[in-house]
Amino acid sequence: MKKVLIIFCSAFCLLNGNTLAQRNLTIDDCQRKARENYPQIRQFGLIEQSKEYNLSNLSKTYLPQLSLNGQLSYQSDVVHFPVSMPGIDVPTIDKDQYKVAIDLSQTIWDGGNTNSQKKIIRAGNEVEKQNVEVELYAIRTQVNRIFFGILTLDEQLKQLDILEKDLKNSYDTANAMFENGTATLSDVDAIHVELLNNEQKKTELLSLRKTCLEMLSALMNEKITGQTTLEKPSEILVDPTSGIHRPEMILFNKQRELFDARENLIASKNRPRLSLFAQGGYGKPGLNLLSNHFDLFAIGGFRLTWNFGNLYTKNNEKKLIAIDKNRMNTLEETFAFNTNLQLIQIYNEVLKAKELMRKDDEIISLRNRVKTASENKYENGIYTVNDLIRDIHAENLSRQSKILHEIQYLMSIYNYRILKGE
Repeated sequence: MKKVLIIFCSAFCLLNGNTLAQRNLTIDDCQRKARENYPQIRQFGLIEQSKEYNLSNLSKTYLPQLSLNGQLSYQSDVVHFPVSMPGIDVPTIDKDQYKVAIDLSQTIWDGGNTNSQKKIIRAGNEVEKQNVEVELYAIRTQVNRIFFGILTLDEQLKQLDILEKDLKNSYDTANAMFENGTATLSDVDAIHVELLNNEQKKTELLSLRKTCLEMLSALMNEKITGQTTLEKPSEILVDPTSGIHRPEMILFNKQRELFDARENLIASKNRPRLSLFAQGGYGKPGLNLLSNHFDLFAIGGFRLTWNFGNLYTKNNEKKLIAIDKNRMNTLEETFAFNTNLQLIQIYNEVLKAKELMRKDDEIISLRNRVKTASENKYENGIYTVNDLIRDIHAENLSRQSKILHEIQYLMSIYNYRILKGE
């Protein structure tokens, strides 16, 4: 019974393992996993933590602020009365003075400065995160290039199998004719050479496919075996009239919000501040300046401060922000201009590939008819082996062209969508 269970479990594991090894991968799967695996994605968590710490620090601005102050001083003169009156002893104040005090301050309103700084932190945080999004978006292009490269290799390998089959049929025919004395050994050798060349090409393509799969595995951080099938994406219609929705465009908008927050901070610096204060301490003299004794003292009230010095730089600071906005607008226009040029180029590549595909099947059909006729002519002795090999390769090249046109068509569509941000 144990042996039966062991055999059953082993068979299940093997079947399950083969299923995993032979799973299908779509281009969307690859792009999603490559994004999740890219080290830069960890920046999101770090940026968010940094924002929370900075906001927490700013929130503490409205907490009571305590400070301990101590002072020991000696002054050259003190308050004294210039006249003396009979029977009245006017005390003389010591020139050395001592004071230890605790100051308490509670902000009631800071002119909106704290709120403005919080807006700057949040806006800056969004800009940083969007910068990361821009970097992560570039991975899609890498995945596209490798994914469609593997699809091209797969199709080329299929065509080499078809070519090998045609060459083997011709080799068998030439060999039979040689044995019957109607063909020479050089005919057999010429086709044999082509078979060897075909094997070499398959070896090169398989090696290149292995390299591409390893690169895709590294991007996704997932083992991809040679049995993994990459699904050919379905055809998607492109809309040249839709706008650009790239992460860079969102980044420009986030930067505008940051500039607005900076302008609010400039305004807040020119507003008055209101706070409560209290001070308690022990010193000589206390609040009675005519006393030469150590005494406790306390004082409290409201404090209003208004710094007019920031008015001198207010206009220049606003002009600097305006310059930064203009520079950013120029960058956005340049980005949109260059992107539109690339979109025109890729859209025409889509149209070209689609137009070429329309004639591929007809060309392949005609080439196949020519090849079949060549085989008959060779068997009848009116065609040389070189002519036959030429026509076999011509049909193979027409099939290869169809493959390239199909993959180029799909790749151009997906490149177009990535460039637009779709």
